[in-house]
Amino acid sequence: MLEILDNQEISRSVSKEQAFVLPLGEVGIADIPLVGGKNASLGEMIQQLRRKGVKVPTGFATTAYAYKYFISAAGLETKLREIFADLNVEDVQNLRQCGKKARLLMLQTPFPVELQEAIAQAYRSLCQQYDAEMDTDVAVRSSATAEDLPDASFAGQQETYLNVHGLEAVLEACHKCFASIFTDRAISYRQIKGFDHFNVALSVGVQKMVRSDLASSGVMFSIDTETGFKDAALITAAYGLGENVVQGAVNPDEYLVFKPTLKQGYRPIIRKSLGSKEIKMVYDLGGSKLTKNISVAASERNIFALNDEEILQLANWACIIEEHYSQVRGTYTPMDIEWAKDGISNELFIVQARPETVQSQKTGNILRTYRLLGTGDRGLGTGKDSIQSPIPDTQSLIPLVTGRSVGEMIGQGKARVILDVHQINQFQAGEILVTNRTDPDWEPIMKRASAIVTNAGGRTCHAAIIARELGIPAIVGCGNATTILKTGQEITVSCAEGETGKVYPGLLPFEIQELPLEKLPHTHTQIMMNVGNPEEAFGFAAIPNDGVGLARMEFIIANHIKAHPLALIHFDELEDELAKYKIAELTTQYENKAQFFVDKIAEGIGTIASAFYPKPVIVRLSDFKSNEYANLLGGKQFEPKEENPMIGWRGASRYYDQRYREGFALECQAMKQVRDRMGLTNIILMIPFCRTPEEGRRVLAEMANNGLVRGENGLQVYVMCELPSNVILADEFAQVFDGFSIGSNDLTQLTLGLDRDSELVAHLFDERNQAVKRTIAKAIQTVKQHGRKIGICGQAPSDYPEFARFLVEQGIDSISLNPDSVLKTLLEIANAEARG
Repeated sequence: MLEILDNQEISRSVSKEQAFVLPLGEVGIADIPLVGGKNASLGEMIQQLRRKGVKVPTGFATTAYAYKYFISAAGLETKLREIFADLNVEDVQNLRQCGKKARLLMLQTPFPVELQEAIAQAYRSLCQQYDAEMDTDVAVRSSATAEDLPDASFAGQQETYLNVHGLEAVLEACHKCFASIFTDRAISYRQIKGFDHFNVALSVGVQKMVRSDLASSGVMFSIDTETGFKDAALITAAYGLGENVVQGAVNPDEYLVFKPTLKQGYRPIIRKSLGSKEIKMVYDLGGSKLTKNISVAASERNIFALNDEEILQLANWACIIEEHYSQVRGTYTPMDIEWAKDGISNELFIVQARPETVQSQKTGNILRTYRLLGTGDRGLGTGKDSIQSPIPDTQSLIPLVTGRSVGEMIGQGKARVILDVHQINQFQAGEILVTNRTDPDWEPIMKRASAIVTNAGGRTCHAAIIARELGIPAIVGCGNATTILKTGQEITVSCAEGETGKVYPGLLPFEIQELPLEKLPHTHTQIMMNVGNPEEAFGFAAIPNDGVGLARMEFIIANHIKAHPLALIHFDELEDELAKYKIAELTTQYENKAQFFVDKIAEGIGTIASAFYPKPVIVRLSDFKSNEYANLLGGKQFEPKEENPMIGWRGASRYYDQRYREGFALECQAMKQVRDRMGLTNIILMIPFCRTPEEGRRVLAEMANNGLVRGENGLQVYVMCELPSNVILADEFAQVFDGFSIGSNDLTQLTLGLDRDSELVAHLFDERNQAVKRTIAKAIQTVKQHGRKIGICGQAPSDYPEFARFLVEQGIDSISLNPDSVLKTLLEIANAEARG
């Protein structure tokens, strides 16, 4: 069993600054010049955060003084300067030759006897604490004195050795770490960042191993790595020792936790993504190496490496560590943290923590967004009620490969497939690097790439970290990129469509929009947003807003669930064998198929609600029409064939109907999970296509039967104002609901008596028609007379600035817009209010 113990005081008659070795428990963040960023951070956590429950294995560190003593005693500086006299880091061959000579010189020079004795004494002390006869297993890690600074990440550039046993092996590993200060990637990085090779010293951390080879390990950030969203903790996890996650050799599980309500005692795991986790690194017991990779059984790959309690514990530690470092540094400091689970004791440990170096360095004055320009828009549903994204039509543009997106950008160029690091001299500036995975040896060419695509890795792997730092897009964990993509092929790498990155054939046109966030006018009318895709929510939240006026369930159901809710409830009774097979594949982790629906809806809405918390997020309950429901997996068995589904069995009329109420109950369970379990009480529920006040009461009763009681725990329920009856009887609907949201698309078609999906009458569809405007004006007037809030979430204000002005003149409370039209409409509304 791994215990946390402090090193015994190592007796010495010299000062701290001239010691060869220091126990980790005696150093802190102020000692970076002595023991480097990594070791100083470990010591800081041991001293300051153990009392708060954060577990960190103990150990010791050789000092920068020990390194300099080694260099000086052997007269190495002169020889090293000669080696680097003709260094050219842009010349890969030259860089390799210089690095090899420098490392060989270091390794051929023995440690001074006094340094060997100091390391031996410290290791003996560590062994005694664990009742080991001079062979306790340790991790030996390099820690440069310029490492882990808030504006530079030296992570992974020097060597790490795991499962090191015995004094001789410890001394050898320390010696190799000293030599690794001159790895090719470290030399290149220092040169680019302007660090003098001879002003950087190396400390070596020797730390008791956590037996994660028998359990799991990973990396976590106290910030969303792609958007810089500050209120989410991102955790990655895979089986075995953590090097595979860091190096990108494995596609890990990913978890997102919302920090504000976590601190309030809730359990806000807002997203869980299963990784393939195909290999794990374990001890090479009796073998010739310290560690080895072995395959993971399919049964283990198909389950998450962490349970919910462990996810929440790690997220809580991320909050504690972030708060401590922010306090110490006197400024907000998001953290990059490595963790490990001991397979013997089943305890979690923090084994490294460093400041995050990408998002924390960005200024918040300009919001830069990328978007592909194409021949069509992709939206969910039919007609103008769709939430549109101006990206190429995926029916005509199918990505070649997909993976996890890194950096919300777009890059393009010719692909260069390289499988062996020894072939990197083939790479040409501006190409797209396509490879299995990267490690620091690849960095000399990564900085010249326009994008990076890898088969393996998650959002915290080496390729992802370096891509963010370089400001280029990367797609990791594609699985088959090196097989599908060919050298010389022109491709576009899009990381601007959510968490799934896509590689398209050809050089697609795209644009970069810059939104200045300073000196924007404040409006009395609330500016809200329409959000359908949870994967885009964190990015959209950076746009000035007053919340979400329309969060749609349909996108989540169609893209993440894909199955009809009743097909999940009645899975064993499904008649369509192909649909049954596909549903079984989607729900592998779920014995209870219906719970899959609940969890995915909760995660999707939870992500949107957390992105805008504590601002209101109005969630419209499902509004698929029967033909759209039928197109979901297993749906045809449960849906009628209607002549005109647009005005048929949709919205409120389904919720209390015996033929669908089981499906609606799942929606209610999901919303209850978001509010009660995740603590996201900022969501307001909204009922679509509610034809009469009596129908509204029946829906509220059905919701109450499923635990969602209007007024309880602050729950508000709005109604879509999209039918003429909603306007004519607005005074009665105001007695049933807390607020209204105008759906200008349906209200226009039903006021003008046309089918908005019919191209024959499409030319007549216009929200600016006087009949429609008078109807909307009457709705606003009546609702406000009865003390209720009213907004609009339809397409019209996004498309027509003059329509937005009309709404302001009528005194509407809020206008919900598509994200790409917020700025221009905000300025229009400010002008309209000024003229007011």
